[in-house]
Amino acid sequence: MTRLQGKVALVTGSGRGIGRAIALKLAREGARVVVNDLDAEPGNAVVAEIEALGGNATAVNGSVAEAGFADRFVGAALDKFGGLDIIVNNAGYTWDSTIQKMTDEQFQAMLDVHLVAPFRILRAAAEPIRVFSRKEAEEGREVFRKVVNISSIAGLYGNAGQASYSSAKASLIGLTRTMCKEWGRYKVNVNCVAFGLINTRLTQPIEAQQKTIDVAGRDIKVGVQPHMLEAMSRMIPLGRGGTPEEAADAVYLFCSPESNYISGQVVVAGGGLIV
Repeated sequence: MTRLQGKVALVTGSGRGIGRAIALKLAREGARVVVNDLDAEPGNAVVAEIEALGGNATAVNGSVAEAGFADRFVGAALDKFGGLDIIVNNAGYTWDSTIQKMTDEQFQAMLDVHLVAPFRILRAAAEPIRVFSRKEAEEGREVFRKVVNISSIAGLYGNAGQASYSSAKASLIGLTRTMCKEWGRYKVNVNCVAFGLINTRLTQPIEAQQKTIDVAGRDIKVGVQPHMLEAMSRMIPLGRGGTPEEAADAVYLFCSPESNYISGQVVVAGGGLIV
């Protein structure tokens, strides 16, 4: 039995890595998925993967930080699938510097993608959720919806060189707990998953020539020094970084019916790491 049959899920940053794994996990459980990636090719590829599994998906690609994106994203779920049940605010990247070297642009970019974008998406979803909830209440039905915001252990404990990223991820936890209180009356569970070390292109070992990704015309360095990865792995009780699929499983816990009486919580998916 698929646990999310008939549900409509929106997942930002779902063309690669953790987001892709989340989108595929929800689709395998029966959800219809609105996929998003900064670049059209990976976003469309995940739609094709879901359809190959026998599922339904559509893509709304582009930057989550763009003006108007949130309305397009939520609108696609309503127009294409006629519903709105699960929102996973996953999109993001890191742009690191020590504070004396960090520019205003760097700091604001992290706030825009990790905090402002989720805020805008939830704001765009507020009225449809209110309307759906009122109709269901009038019919005597209790239907739970899910919001899962993706934070980080950096947002819980801080991390040197990540003043902007840590600040944004910490603020997202505050947004999570506030929306839990605002939307409880609509039967929306709002929770947060804070990831530890998950093995993706953003955390790949840095080789002789450090790799970069293009974000809105900016070349952003990605990767972690091998000796730092080894040190981090030794600190993790389970002995290694997690896979994108394991990260997706943690998110799925908060999307499933078993989480209907859990809200305003933060779960760390970090292999037992306690900083």
